[in-house]
Amino acid sequence: MAVTATTPATRPSAATSRTGAAAVTAALVLLDTALAVVDITQGTAAVGAPEVWKALTGRADPDDASVVIASRLPRMTAGLLIGAVLGMAGAALQTVSRNVLASPDTLAVNAGSYLALGLVAATGVSLPLLASSGVAFAGGLTAAAVVLGLSGLGAGTVRLVLAGSALTLGLTAVTEGLLLLFPQQTEGLYQWNQGSIAQNGFGGVLQMAPIAAVGLLGLLLLARRVDALALGDDAARGVGVPVRATRVTAVVLAALLSTAAVTLAGPIGFVGLCAPALVRPLARRFRAFTRTRSSLPAVGLTGAALVLGSDVLLRAVVPADTAVAVPTGVVTSLVGAVFLIVMATRVRDTAGAAPPDRLRIRSRAVFLVTTAVLVAVLVGVTIAAVLLGDSKLLLGDVVNWAQGRAGRTITFVLDTRVPRVLAALLAGAALALAGTLVQAVTRNPLAEPGILGVSGGAALGAVLLVTTVPSVGSWSVAGAAFAGAALSSVLVFGLAARGGFQQNRLVLVGFGVATGAAALISLLIILTDPFNATKALTWLSGSTYGRTLPDVAPLAAVLAVGVAVTALRRTELDLVSLDEDTPKLLGLNLARGRLGFLALAVLLSATAVAAAGTIGFVGLVAPHAARALVGRQHSRVVPVAVLLGAVLVCTADLVGRTVIAPAQLGAGLMTAVIGTPYFLYLLVRSRR
Repeated sequence: MAVTATTPATRPSAATSRTGAAAVTAALVLLDTALAVVDITQGTAAVGAPEVWKALTGRADPDDASVVIASRLPRMTAGLLIGAVLGMAGAALQTVSRNVLASPDTLAVNAGSYLALGLVAATGVSLPLLASSGVAFAGGLTAAAVVLGLSGLGAGTVRLVLAGSALTLGLTAVTEGLLLLFPQQTEGLYQWNQGSIAQNGFGGVLQMAPIAAVGLLGLLLLARRVDALALGDDAARGVGVPVRATRVTAVVLAALLSTAAVTLAGPIGFVGLCAPALVRPLARRFRAFTRTRSSLPAVGLTGAALVLGSDVLLRAVVPADTAVAVPTGVVTSLVGAVFLIVMATRVRDTAGAAPPDRLRIRSRAVFLVTTAVLVAVLVGVTIAAVLLGDSKLLLGDVVNWAQGRAGRTITFVLDTRVPRVLAALLAGAALALAGTLVQAVTRNPLAEPGILGVSGGAALGAVLLVTTVPSVGSWSVAGAAFAGAALSSVLVFGLAARGGFQQNRLVLVGFGVATGAAALISLLIILTDPFNATKALTWLSGSTYGRTLPDVAPLAAVLAVGVAVTALRRTELDLVSLDEDTPKLLGLNLARGRLGFLALAVLLSATAVAAAGTIGFVGLVAPHAARALVGRQHSRVVPVAVLLGAVLVCTADLVGRTVIAPAQLGAGLMTAVIGTPYFLYLLVRSRR
């Protein structure tokens, strides 16, 4: 009787679920249709809705018909296709990894495709669209495999975001190096990387549509196995599902879908993250959406609405002639950054970012020897940096220059080279000290100003001033950088403080802020005149090119204050880095101490960014290596980390301007290439 009584109640519930899911899907179809209609009426040409209708019915002026058929309809179709495939790719990746932050962006698929296409372009080989798609697929799949291998399937949201963002930084740095080394061969690749759905005819859409269809069909055929994975690996094996083969196949199909979108329009950011997240809450009301075969179409339609909606919003808010220059990917990245920050305040990650360092206690003799060796290395690197470059000098030339007795050529060379060397040394030292402070306060050995969005905020503030007021001085740029860093740090640390600085939201919010800042910087660069854009791009690569002694003065002053304050408050810094209870038991105001150290770290990061551009990973590598060498006491960690940071950035700057002289690579690109493998090694070690 009990079974008979409950069965009728269950059947209407299932039917209601299917009906509700069908209604939601129909509503999404109507939304996409409405956005598509609006999108084809927008553009630079004076072709509105009446002209579009005439073009579609064959009664329009030939010029108007050409605009609609060759430009607007392909753009709208590409937006629908790209949004759909990215949304479905993100849904597949999130399901098989059991990670709500998995997407083509966080798995470095886009960065891998960017590098693969950059390598081919650097050789001077021109490939057709389908061949380019194959190259991008290989690069994106390799990057995703590396990230998933390092982070571990189901190992936690923070680890995946850290591995993906670190690999993205490293791969992008290598690609940007190729752009600087082979400017003619890679012409247009940077613009492609911003992501634009603009098309010239239907050729690209028609070639990518079959690839997208294959990926979608494969996911639908794999749907039952993917659903079984949600029950857990053991349960899936119990019903005969090959877990590893299913995951690998799903990742390959998701990479294939992402590749179709990337090849057609470049990277369109965060659609693969946002679309599944918007559909996921519906599964609690309509159980049909818990099944992959029912949810995939809804996710695809949502992704299409995100891309087309972003394009429509951009063209509605920004003047038409300006909107043409703004890639759709910049808009979706801004939306995705906000979305990621909101998700970060809600996501729980029981895996944690990384365990605390377990390091042996080092003797005083080890500290003294280490410091002496680093000082010697620093002196050697500094001398080499002053003597080497596009023009090689002798020590005697430097002595004559210091005494004012050098010739005109040598004077010119040293007048431009010495400030560069000082900027690299001081920026490296400041970033290392900032990283030490941030890691101590947050008790997270994987935290650093770049990853937490502080450097991104500083870069945004400085670029905003540089592109709008090109004639500003160094102190003004430093002030703008500090304002940007302060705003970003207030957002990041304010949200993270709600659950304690050890919470994973610190890293996730920081990643979202850094992404949003990068999108805004791209927008500023695109909308400004070419001279300012070139200046900003060079500066963002971490270049010390063109630095003068007045440019270095703010950084020198702030670094001197930072070292002095840290030396005086070293015991307090040790206590803050221990735990929550010990400082309180000893009468220390923990909140005030944290705020003071974080403010100092923000000031150091901002002035370093203002003086030498964006240089990543120094704030991570230098403090970590210092603790490994001399232990955890900050009276020893700080001087060693400062020396290591100065050596690292000065060496990177030296290599960047000598290896391919007279061409140059920014120090930021070099440190990213060095820092990425080290960061990934730390993630692997923390898994053990």
